[in-house]
Amino acid sequence: MKVIEHLDKATSPLFSYEIVPPPRGRSVQDIIDIVEALVPFNPPWIDVTAHSAGAFYNEKSDGTIERKIIKKRPGTIGICGIIQNRFKIDTVAHLLSLGFTKEETEDALIELNFLGVENILALRGDGPNYSKKVDIGRSCNNYASNLVEQLSNIREGNFLTEISGARPLDFGVGVAGYPEKHFESPSKKVDITYLKKKIDAGADYVTSQMFFDTSKYISFAKDCKESGIDVPIIPGLKILKSVKQLQSLPRNFYIDFPDELVTEVLESPDHVIEIGINWAMKQAEELLNFGVPAIHFYIMNDTESVLKVVKKFQ
Repeated sequence: MKVIEHLDKATSPLFSYEIVPPPRGRSVQDIIDIVEALVPFNPPWIDVTAHSAGAFYNEKSDGTIERKIIKKRPGTIGICGIIQNRFKIDTVAHLLSLGFTKEETEDALIELNFLGVENILALRGDGPNYSKKVDIGRSCNNYASNLVEQLSNIREGNFLTEISGARPLDFGVGVAGYPEKHFESPSKKVDITYLKKKIDAGADYVTSQMFFDTSKYISFAKDCKESGIDVPIIPGLKILKSVKQLQSLPRNFYIDFPDELVTEVLESPDHVIEIGINWAMKQAEELLNFGVPAIHFYIMNDTESVLKVVKKFQ
């Protein structure tokens, strides 16, 4: 079932989750353990992130430098297949426009369709740290809106190359939204304009980037509605679990922490996990009072704190 169908049929707010494939060389059992912990809470869907390949340099024993192009976290499609078919939980596969050709995207969509995966989150992604050669005759989606357009075409049965007997692949499509503005956008107004372009291209819903100030999400949701965006906007929450994250999360995700939360953590660093859980509970309550249809938790492969929050509301 598609995410939008879950939202339409829900009689109470939903709680969904996002997991990250394990690092290269680790076992998929890591993911299975996480999903098994989530099963008792009846997740309507689980997102699985995707990662493009990158260039990495290693010094060999003879002193020369070796350059390799690898994915540090491969396995998105395989993990989606396991969750969808072994656990019977609807799965949202993340697809990136940067770092992949349209042909590679189409192949991935066909594989996901074979596995029974019906949902895609279309993202631009971070640009690869090397110049990927694109073969003659192939092309790329430069923006998430272009990726949504490709998905819309496939939903109508229009593939890159005409295929005899091909059928439409009816995926549900989500996109990302940024309550604090995407760091490359010149203003919030322009950022919402870009988001509306993704909706107009065929996206069904929006999942927001993590935020720690609920008022920023509420303001963002109201601005989106005023701009003509009428699809569900699902807030995304991350639970703070270490003092180091006060620096790493803003650096990696371009977000701000409220002064109140920072002060509390710095005054009681030994209690940061408890503080993070209580703050997330407070945010969840504020969001539910605002009337959100669902809350999406960025697990980062640590379920314990998230489930303590969810238990309060289920």
